[in-house]
Parts: sequence; C-alpha cells; structure tokens
Amino acid sequence: MMLKLSAIAAALAFAFTTSVQAQQTPSSAPAAKPDMKRPASDRKVKDQEEERIEQQAKADKAKCDGMKDNAKDVCMKEAKANEKVAKAELDAKHNPSARNTRKVAEAKAEGEYEVAKEKCEDQKGDAKDKCEKDAKAKHEQAKAEIKKQSTAKADKPKEERRAGAGGTAK
Repeated sequence: MMLKLSAIAAALAFAFTTSVQAQQTPSSAPAAKPDMKRPASDRKVKDQEEERIEQQAKADKAKCDGMKDNAKDVCMKEAKANEKVAKAELDAKHNPSARNTRKVAEAKAEGEYEVAKEKCEDQKGDAKDKCEKDAKAKHEQAKAEIKKQSTAKADKPKEERRAGAGGTAK
C-alpha cells in the first residue's frame, strides 16, 4: 500500500514539474513584430486620441450645418481635411517612420487642394478656370516637394550603410 502511494506521489510530482518547466521555457517561435509588443496602455491612449479626433471632426461638421451653398461645401471639405491630417499625425506620433511622415505631408497637401478646388466653385468663367489651374499647380508642386524629400531621405541611409560596412563614405 505504501509503495502504491509513493508511486502515485512521484508521478504527480513529475507531472507537475514538467508542466511548470514547460510554462517557463521560452518559445522557440519567431518573435512578433515590434508593433505587436506595444503595451495595452499605448493602444488605449491612441484609441482615446483617435476618438477625440473623430469627435472634433463631428463638431467641425456640425458648425457647417448652419451655412449655405458653397460656403457649407468649403467648410465640410476643411473639416474632412483636418480630420485626415490629424489621423495621419496621430499615426506618425505613435509609429514614427519616414513613411508616416510622408503620409502627413500628403494628407496636408491633398486637404489644401480639395479646399482650394471647392473655393473655386464660387467663381465663374475664366476666373474659375484660373483658380482651378492655380490650385492644381500648387498641389503638383507640393507633391513634387514631398517626393523630393522622401527620395532624399531614402538615399541617405544607403550611403550610411556603405560607410558603416567598413568602407569610406567618400
């Protein structure tokens, strides 16, 4: 009888220590992306900020309700543009990268263009055509500047990598 109890106790102890060891052994699976390791509090903060942006956008759009005709359309375009820019800035703040910085600049340029086009709707004839061409030219210039900045930033790390690999930066 005593032998049976000892055998059962030994088996339980062995099973328990094996399960504890399995829980403590680090997994050999590949690590998750760095974005996935962010604390839940960061995610909550970002969600709260995004909710605040959406509430501000609703308030801005509500201000437009009292307006009429094209003034209302311009106001709505401004509200939408501000919301897109704010969301892009939020992404850039929580996940800083050259890509997100470029997205902020693109959102600003696109918003300015949309608002400018809508403001041109108030005009007629040649003045309207000139206004639209000016808005388009300004937008194209802004896009070219963004592209120029992003390619300049993309070229810079390549040079640094070459220099860091034992070569010279000359």
